[in-house]
Amino acid sequence: MASDDPFDAGAGSLLRQPKAVWATAGASVVAFMGIGLVDPILPSIAKGLNATASQVSLLFTSYFLITAVAMLVTGFVSSRIGGKKTLLLGLAFVVVFAGLAGTSGSVGQLVGFRAGWGLGNALFVSTALAVIVGAAAGGSAAAILLYESALGLGMACGPLLGALLGDASWRYPFFGTAFLMAVGFLCITVFLKEQPKPAHRTSLLDPIKALGHGGLASAAVSAFFYNYTFFTVLAFTPFVLNMTPYKSGAVFFAWGVLLAVFSVIVAPRMQERFGSLKVLGGSLVLLAADVVVLGYGDHTTAIVCTILSGAFIGVNNTVYTELALGVSDAPRPVASAGYNFVRWFAAAAAPYLAPKIEEWSDIHVPFVVAGATAVVGALVVLVRRGALAHEAEELQPRHATEDGVAVFVK
Repeated sequence: MASDDPFDAGAGSLLRQPKAVWATAGASVVAFMGIGLVDPILPSIAKGLNATASQVSLLFTSYFLITAVAMLVTGFVSSRIGGKKTLLLGLAFVVVFAGLAGTSGSVGQLVGFRAGWGLGNALFVSTALAVIVGAAAGGSAAAILLYESALGLGMACGPLLGALLGDASWRYPFFGTAFLMAVGFLCITVFLKEQPKPAHRTSLLDPIKALGHGGLASAAVSAFFYNYTFFTVLAFTPFVLNMTPYKSGAVFFAWGVLLAVFSVIVAPRMQERFGSLKVLGGSLVLLAADVVVLGYGDHTTAIVCTILSGAFIGVNNTVYTELALGVSDAPRPVASAGYNFVRWFAAAAAPYLAPKIEEWSDIHVPFVVAGATAVVGALVVLVRRGALAHEAEELQPRHATEDGVAVFVK
């Protein structure tokens, strides 16, 4: 009998894919690169635009604030115009706004263009997995593994691209992203056939209604506090490290590699052995300890803790999305939209608040706050374990991916 484990998919079936799959997967790599692209160049942007750390951190805030709101829109759009048109619409937004970001003359302009980029990325990423699975040969396992590989490669290489191009000018990574996404747009236009529209249209309120389920709401609230910790590391740490773009890019490349490995490979094996809720609670507590040590350690310690945080973040991403998509009876795209709508607000808040907290206190306190939010996330899981445990026990790992993190399905 064939295994459900995507890691059992043969290399032949994985590599023998239609051109449409490779075009979508390639564009997915660039889309995920966009998340960490600006990390190594944040200090350079601040210097080039005479901006403070809190002002530059709004690049993340605007990006993820729009992404959060767009989660209510993506299903509405794709269920009406189809997968291919939704992908192309998202790519067009990224090409235009990433290119405009490179021409910015002020931090306000850059923040605004980054918001448009976030809308495009939300439309693209939320649709790409379904398109890849629908167009792939060799079964869904091979398609999902390709998507996961695109995720890992993009998260790891985004900081590298930002460092390589940003060493010459902070503007070049934005132009580079626009160019690569334009290539992706052309490839998808040529190679991807129109995808069938869903049988039922999604309304704008469906994701909000799905949050009425206690288990889904619990997962979303816990993930909200966790995401504050996650994006404190991603958006504020570059200012603390204060390294050249090359060195900062290398640090976050290592961080991205650990994130990908622990998300795709390590987390499923840990869940099989210890159970989802124990793994999640333990990983959150370890992440809290890691970020506090990061905030109080010397420069070398801060580098090591930044890289190590990628392991805990990878584990947490996997388990959270498993719970979010399995705990309610809502359709998975709807449950995912509601869950992401809540958690991405923390991703928008952390990059702005962390530098502000430093201004109000000192450089250590933002990491203490980040450690505390990770602990709160663990406490929510502990208190609400009754609403989460039943599904966590019944779910069996069949690795899928949704919105940049691994998913487990029934």
